[in-house]
Amino acid sequence: MATAQAPVINTRVSRKTVVRGLWKDKVSRSALIVLFCFYFAAAFADFITPYGMEFNDPSYGNAPATPIHIQDESGNFCAPYVYRMTQENDPETYKQIFVLQPDTKYPIKLFVKGDEYKMLGFIPGDLHLFGVESPCRLYLLGADMNGRDNFSRLFFGAQKSLTIGFLGLLIAFPIGIVYGGISGYCGGKIDVLMMRFAEAIMSIPSLYLLIGLAAILPVGMSSSQRFALITVILSFISWAGLARVIRGMVLSIREEEFVQAAKSIGMPDFQNIVKHVIPQTSSYLIIAATLQVPSFILAESGLSLIGLGIQQPDASWGNMLKAAMDQPNELLNQPWLLAPGFLIFITILCFNCIGDVLRDVLDPKLSGGR
Repeated sequence: MATAQAPVINTRVSRKTVVRGLWKDKVSRSALIVLFCFYFAAAFADFITPYGMEFNDPSYGNAPATPIHIQDESGNFCAPYVYRMTQENDPETYKQIFVLQPDTKYPIKLFVKGDEYKMLGFIPGDLHLFGVESPCRLYLLGADMNGRDNFSRLFFGAQKSLTIGFLGLLIAFPIGIVYGGISGYCGGKIDVLMMRFAEAIMSIPSLYLLIGLAAILPVGMSSSQRFALITVILSFISWAGLARVIRGMVLSIREEEFVQAAKSIGMPDFQNIVKHVIPQTSSYLIIAATLQVPSFILAESGLSLIGLGIQQPDASWGNMLKAAMDQPNELLNQPWLLAPGFLIFITILCFNCIGDVLRDVLDPKLSGGR
């Protein structure tokens, strides 16, 4: 019985090693801090942003970033303020331009009342971290063609783009772990049949499958339903690769003494797999999770970029990037429209850095001297 409890002890030690190793490494520590800031901002986007998810002002369509002034007419420093902008037509180029109206100053205030919201889905409120009074608008990164604040939409887009990775893990990982564990533990014909089925799942081209589904989906399907469908489809396609790796690890683990000891005292096979075999793969699973989350984020962003993912008016980093690419002439004058792509890059880089450090910490050959 003492031997059967060994996996639990090893799991606890590795958990402490993981935390210590991640925080000791400067790169992974920086990546953890950046990701914490991203997820914190996404969770409290309603409060942090000056405008709500559904806010729009058509008179500010494609408006540039609002200039913020910190000096008065005498050149002395003062509290930040902005001027109201109005849309006019350039008589020479016949293009719409925005002209500042310096007749009235609108100070940027903290804790301003604005659009009502439910933070975290259940906390009602109408207080925003900063903003200006109407009719002036504060667009730190300009506005899209419908007059929606790009800065605020970055935060709301993060809610979907950052969430899809962990939602995908909640579906794909349990299936892949249990499926691969049973296949490797049972062996023989059961193993062959289960692996052939997993390989058939892996052969399904996910992009073409989603394109085909997009063609037959109802036109009135909401963005939330589409988001859920994308998450489920990507998850049910991605579990097979994990199952193959877990199956290969279980083939060797099942011969260990503590597994055989539990089997000899009559422990049911499924309980033996869950309690003794699968915990031995925890080191790999932790690393795989940090590398799988970016793949889900990239998949959602790519699908939204080609118009198959989250649809307007809901925001995601992918469809915000698509909106920027639809107006290439504005990119030179408003490079901040590419901010969603930069945030996607930073997020994936952080997850990959954490995965690399985890691999070094949890690999017995590399962690022996730590």
